[in-house]
Amino acid sequence: MAVTSAKQAIVADLKEKLSTAKGAVLTSYSGLTVAQDTQLRRKLREAGVSYNVVKNTMTRIAAKEVGLDGLTEYLEGTTALAVSFDDAVAPAKVISEFIKANKLDQEKKLEVKAGLVEGQVIDAAGVKALASLPSREVLIAQVLAGMQSPIAGLVNVLQGTIRNAVYVLDAVRQQKESA
Repeated sequence: MAVTSAKQAIVADLKEKLSTAKGAVLTSYSGLTVAQDTQLRRKLREAGVSYNVVKNTMTRIAAKEVGLDGLTEYLEGTTALAVSFDDAVAPAKVISEFIKANKLDQEKKLEVKAGLVEGQVIDAAGVKALASLPSREVLIAQVLAGMQSPIAGLVNVLQGTIRNAVYVLDAVRQQKESA
């Protein structure tokens, strides 16, 4: 392969994407129709994810230069790269939902090869597990609910003591009124 300035620019762009990405997913897209590909690209764009078909050789060079040697074993056949610079879960979630919604998992038209989360290479099973996680907002809400629960219990216990004192005073008042 002759190294031209255009190829060097592509490798530099891939290096930039791989090094700054919070989350990325490598897919094999063979068998997708143009309509399905357009629909997938639209959903990824709405989620703030860039999606490009990449050359395996150039991606392999970029991955080695960035230090992601574990990614090279997945660079076979057709390869597309979905990258998010904001949300590590977004590419995995959108692609997994798209595969489920279009029943592409049975037809093997769109397959997840591997993923990248915060600079760590994960396999297809890891991408699937990542996609099944709740969103960031839901996780934050669950943590806050867990932190709030003991406090709410303490407040309820403290109110119980005051409530019992009010019941005793009310019973004394009723007893004096009836006497």
